[in-house]
Amino acid sequence: MRRLTYIDAIIEGIAEEMRRDPDVFLIGQDIGRFGGSLQGTKGLWEEFGPSRIYEAPIAESAMAGCGIGAALMGLRPMVEISFGEFLPTVMSQLVCHAASIHYGTAGVAHVPLVIRTRVGIGPYRGHPQCYESWFQHVPGLKVVMPYWPADAKGLIKAAIRDENPVLFFEHMFLYRGIRGEVPDGDHLVPIGRADIKRPGRDVTIAATGWMVLKALVAADLLAREGIEAEVVDLRTLAPLDVETLCASVRRTGRLVVVHEAWKVGGIGAEIAATVAEEAFEDLEAPIVRVGTPHVPIPSNETLRKVVIPDTPGIIAAVHQTLGRLSSG
Repeated sequence: MRRLTYIDAIIEGIAEEMRRDPDVFLIGQDIGRFGGSLQGTKGLWEEFGPSRIYEAPIAESAMAGCGIGAALMGLRPMVEISFGEFLPTVMSQLVCHAASIHYGTAGVAHVPLVIRTRVGIGPYRGHPQCYESWFQHVPGLKVVMPYWPADAKGLIKAAIRDENPVLFFEHMFLYRGIRGEVPDGDHLVPIGRADIKRPGRDVTIAATGWMVLKALVAADLLAREGIEAEVVDLRTLAPLDVETLCASVRRTGRLVVVHEAWKVGGIGAEIAATVAEEAFEDLEAPIVRVGTPHVPIPSNETLRKVVIPDTPGIIAAVHQTLGRLSSG
């Protein structure tokens, strides 16, 4: 075990897969000597060189198209879209082609493609919009959003080995905002499996990305009031781990869902509907969703603090589902 930052764990996972499999390569903007956006590919060019780290022009759609073609020919490309706000430029390639080729060929063709991108606010301020729920809606795409460094390493390795397209969302605040113990060796985390980061008996808090950290802080504060919250880190948005979610709700009887993306049409809505269908009789109170209001994420840092979910907001949601007035 070593204590690594979130981004160092991801880079380590990528490097291990590139050493293991010569068919793995990266394509993106500034990923070579510069080290990638926010130094997200630091050290890879020095080890693997320009024959496997391909610098691309500012043409995300072309990058995605090259990735799909390479994957169909048996390679394992990782296409880096510098920031999630640029994902709309590759919607045709991902939604109309990459996601459907396996189905359209009756399982004959595979697209082992990873689309890696950065989302959310944090110390870097730019490009904060979160579009992950768009892709969670599309059959044929897997959507991964880890929180903990060990999970990030294990999931990026699993994504590279997957036979079909995976979107890998990395939250910018977490890059160097947390450190955690990461196992040595070939550490893999299965895609499609959530993780209980904190057990509890009174309410389930299901969260994604940076919001897992805020949910854990909220759970510690709630414990001082005698409220034991169980925190579920979704880790994967598609396929969603319904079994773990519903098992937790059956234990606690209450559910709060927290994500940084917009509340309207967010992953929280899908989770709420699914739990209501699968475990309605186990619910003792209505499900509460916590997300960003239906406005563009402001560029002003002060305004961002008003709209982005925070720990007091999570605590208030827990109080709401418990039928209490919030102390916040």
